[in-house]
Parts: sequence; structure tokens; C-alpha cells
Amino acid sequence: MAEPKTRATKSSVPKFLAKVTDPERRADCWTVADMMERASGEPPTLWGTSIIGFGRYRQKYAGGRTAEWPIVAFSPRKTDLTLYLMPELLRSPTLSAELGRFKTGKTCLYIKRLGDIDTMVLDQLIRKSVNAMESERVKPE
Repeated sequence: MAEPKTRATKSSVPKFLAKVTDPERRADCWTVADMMERASGEPPTLWGTSIIGFGRYRQKYAGGRTAEWPIVAFSPRKTDLTLYLMPELLRSPTLSAELGRFKTGKTCLYIKRLGDIDTMVLDQLIRKSVNAMESERVKPE
């Protein structure tokens, strides 16, 4: 069975974020990292080559295999700041009215820049996502 490509690494998160060329995107990344670290109580870890995750849980797939994944995470993609949160929270009917300008995918929240959204609402969303995953959390060694 193939191993997942995206796994926790020992690479430096500050060095990774220093390579984000757009100063506004880099500042947004540090803000989101701070929100996620406070919500999860865990330091950032670089997963694969471009995802910054906080905490971890074992994701169970339909075929029975499991793989570790961060409880909350984000990535400074080229066109959007991509946040990985609980899918159920992304389907909230009040989310678009309260958060601001964004798009969603199956498990992702896509934001162009933090200036487009209400960061207090984002912080609450991140905290709700962490709390929803608390029972699945793998404790640090």
C-alpha cells in the first residue's frame, strides 16, 4: 500500500514562510499561523512541501487504512491562502454572511487575503474546527 505523500517533516516553518515573496501574503500567513497555534495549543509543523499544520489526528479511509493529518492547517498557495478545516463548518449558512469574501472546497477555505474577511470570525471558525477534532487528536510524544 502506498504511503501518503503529505507527511509531517522536520523542515523549518519560519524558513518556509520567509520564501513567500508577497509581503502581504507572508504577513497573512503569520497571522493565520498564530491563530492556529493558539487554537490547537501545538507548534506549527511543515507537512510535505507546502502545508503548515497544527496538531494531528489519524484519518480513516474507506478501505480501512489510516494516515496522520493535521487537525488544522493552511498553505500559502499561488492564488489563495488555503485553510484546511472541518468540512461541516464550511457549510454553515451564516458563514458567508459573517466571514466576508472567500470560496470553499470539500475541506478547504480559500481566501485571497485576510483583508477580505473578518479575522475574528475566522479565529472562531479555526477554534470550532480544533474543538470538533479534539476527540481524534493524537497526543504529542
